[in-house]
Amino acid sequence: MTSGDGLAGPASPGSPVKLSATQLSAAQLSATKILARQAARESAARTYARHLPIVPVRAQGSWITGADGRDYLDCLSGAGTLALGHNHPAVVAAIRAVLDSGAPLHVLDLATPVKDDFTSALLEVLPAELAADCRIHFAGPTGADAVEAAVKLARTATGRRGVFAFTGAYHGMTAGALALTGANAVRDPAGAGDAYLTRLPFPHPYRCPFGLGGTLGESASAAYVRTLLSDPHSGTAIPAAAVVEPVQGEGGVVPAPDAWLRALRATTAEYGVALIADEVQTGFGRTGALFGVDHAGVVPDIMVLSKAVGGGLPLAVVVYRAGLDRWSEGAHTGTFRGDQLAMAAGAATIRQIAADGLADRAALLGDRLMGRLTGYQARHALLGQIRGRGLMLGMEIVDPTGEPDALGALPAAPATARRLRAELLARGVIAELGGRYGAVLRLLPPLTLGDDEADHLLSVLALALDTVSEQTSRRDLEVAGV
Repeated sequence: MTSGDGLAGPASPGSPVKLSATQLSAAQLSATKILARQAARESAARTYARHLPIVPVRAQGSWITGADGRDYLDCLSGAGTLALGHNHPAVVAAIRAVLDSGAPLHVLDLATPVKDDFTSALLEVLPAELAADCRIHFAGPTGADAVEAAVKLARTATGRRGVFAFTGAYHGMTAGALALTGANAVRDPAGAGDAYLTRLPFPHPYRCPFGLGGTLGESASAAYVRTLLSDPHSGTAIPAAAVVEPVQGEGGVVPAPDAWLRALRATTAEYGVALIADEVQTGFGRTGALFGVDHAGVVPDIMVLSKAVGGGLPLAVVVYRAGLDRWSEGAHTGTFRGDQLAMAAGAATIRQIAADGLADRAALLGDRLMGRLTGYQARHALLGQIRGRGLMLGMEIVDPTGEPDALGALPAAPATARRLRAELLARGVIAELGGRYGAVLRLLPPLTLGDDEADHLLSVLALALDTVSEQTSRRDLEVAGV
């Protein structure tokens, strides 16, 4: 295959660019120096660079080529941003068309033909009920800023301050979004909090917050929300909004059960609470439907979109029911709301996903991967649970020798998860961790992932699991003194 810049990419899964011994040595030396300079110059807060010590120089489709000449199957996709993979021809062409036209690249929130085309493309794929009577707000180019805007909008429209958010949630790193986020490790040092926030238990299929599991746990969670709103002695006022991810991504790939999400929608509608769906990671086909809420047949009042919406470039929008559009001029502004390149790339991405039926493709391929991963679970005790939707998959890594809880869930094994991630990288597959204790291996490949590439991923994963399982068993024996 060939990338948009004319550079040759990997010809097939796992086939590296051929370099001479001298070239390879020089490339490795260059990569080593770049990584060393990054470590010396950049902040201690860098994340992916710590765990994925590669220096990408080319990329095409599902593949990244490093400065060392090695090829890597990218199952991170910019944390779910690259729905069409790297340098998709339609996206590259859309960006070049804007550059060649001489159009302004920065326009604040002025109307342009590029923006008009983007909003038209977006309206074509939104849930019909929402698209029929909605407004679109362009936020700063991050999902976190769009979440902030969505909450601010709900508070303005309802005149109320309260917000419901859920355990395990991730909504971003700015102050308001961080307050909604469930991870104590990142929230507490920043002093992020919201006096009007109520944290609710999100139904978890492996680690049920009520200790009930299954549909009992889901029902308890739904009933708890209703009780808070209906009980005059609950001590909780009717909030402005409830913010929910259709699938918790950073929280460990935890899908919201369909019946639970429908119950949440019914309760919030009954009490006039704006339901905000954070579709930053789940939007545009990732879960096997165009939007994560589509699985439950739920239409939110407000939808937050970023990542894939910009076709790989920074863009974030808030789509909401027109009746909520009660804020004043400049109520939520920002310098970089009008990135023309991102809008062009986003429109091309949205239309390509629809034209190629990539949401349906993600559903079919995701089911296939889920089936194989479940088979791996039967052979590897370190796999506590396989879960996800479409091409948003997670594998919870556990300690088989640990003490199970009342429902049989084993303790998380973050060290084992890190070994598995490293083993995959050594074999040419990029993946990341999330969830409680960082013990969930997450797979977020492009929606364009080919069947042969999926087979390659499964083969590498099988080998990596065998290696890590053997290492874990050996360590257990050594600890036991055998």
